[in-house]
Amino acid sequence: MNTRNHLSDINSVHQVKLIEKGIVDIPMLQILQPDGSVYKGADVPEVSKELAIKMYETMQFIRILDERMVAAQRQGRISFYLASTGEEAAAVASAAALEPQDMIMSQYREQGALAFRGYTTQQFMNQMFSNEQEPNKGRQMPIHYGDKALNFMTISSPLGTQIPQAAGYAYGQKMAGEPAVTICYFGEGAASEGDFHAGLNMAAVLNCPAIFFCRNNGYAISTPAAEQFAGDGIASRGLGYGIKTIRVDGNDALAVFAATKRAREIALEEQCPVLIEAMSYRLAAHSTSDDPSSYRSKEEEAKWADKDPIKRLAGWLAQQGWLDEEANKKELETMRQEVLQELKRVEQVPVCVIDEIITDVYDKPTWNLEEQLTELKQHIAKYPEAYPKTSGRLNHG
Repeated sequence: MNTRNHLSDINSVHQVKLIEKGIVDIPMLQILQPDGSVYKGADVPEVSKELAIKMYETMQFIRILDERMVAAQRQGRISFYLASTGEEAAAVASAAALEPQDMIMSQYREQGALAFRGYTTQQFMNQMFSNEQEPNKGRQMPIHYGDKALNFMTISSPLGTQIPQAAGYAYGQKMAGEPAVTICYFGEGAASEGDFHAGLNMAAVLNCPAIFFCRNNGYAISTPAAEQFAGDGIASRGLGYGIKTIRVDGNDALAVFAATKRAREIALEEQCPVLIEAMSYRLAAHSTSDDPSSYRSKEEEAKWADKDPIKRLAGWLAQQGWLDEEANKKELETMRQEVLQELKRVEQVPVCVIDEIITDVYDKPTWNLEEQLTELKQHIAKYPEAYPKTSGRLNHG
């Protein structure tokens, strides 16, 4: 896309001319209808049976994991959880279109991308229970995953910080001559943060091979999109920054796969950023701290439930003759049992010793950190009932 930076490049008029919403009609890519049949004239991407089944099973696994962990939070077994129910296709199908060397920088609902890359049930559980087997030593909130081996950057809580970071990382990939891109996931609510604008502008100006993937699920916690912005979604902002842009049905796994695959080709071939806006819907609550019944209707939820991305992909797989219903039922039961067994096992794994709280900051802990650690130990020893997991780990090291 050519940008106009000089007066000599600009078409001039001699009367006031308004440029307003609606002049540019941004299309949305759709390949699968809600029942899984293909839209007439749609270009179906090349997807092998093996890859299609892997996408489908990963989406199912994430649905099971989400349901089980929301229940675990309600039972007081973990402190917090964010489900991706209804948005599984956006994360899984986009990850399926990437290569292993591509860096993933995510927000909160991309556990599907991580699972697709091979993150195990045990690893998910270790992270959510913040135990001593977790590489980050329990320093992150639940669902703030990270895995260096899988090129999945550790999630940060503040909204949008990963967006300029992705631009910078992609610029580094470009300078190193790596055949790789960085994909950066975020929600439309995060696109209201200043980091979104800084990150996209940086990527556009420096020609960074980054894919900015916005999951527009209609709500920023309880705030509907109509109350967040008056423009045409997030796609129109990409055009404003001179970035090639694709809008896609985020509940259509094949469309998401095709859009991301094409975005990656463009980012690498042209060494430039691409913005993808995936239109989806959050069927679950924003988090376990949220009650969506207070701000959205059952009719609205029911309408979107009919567009469930898992059922949609299942319909297409069945039409290809690739879906064995009986085998899939057994696989689902195996997944459920694995999640339950790992949940019970990981609950018994102790947390890190308290001394670990000041490691990995300096080569040797400073005197003030040592002093604070001593004070913390004294506090825990005084109120052991408030720290049942930690109090038993005070005198080990």
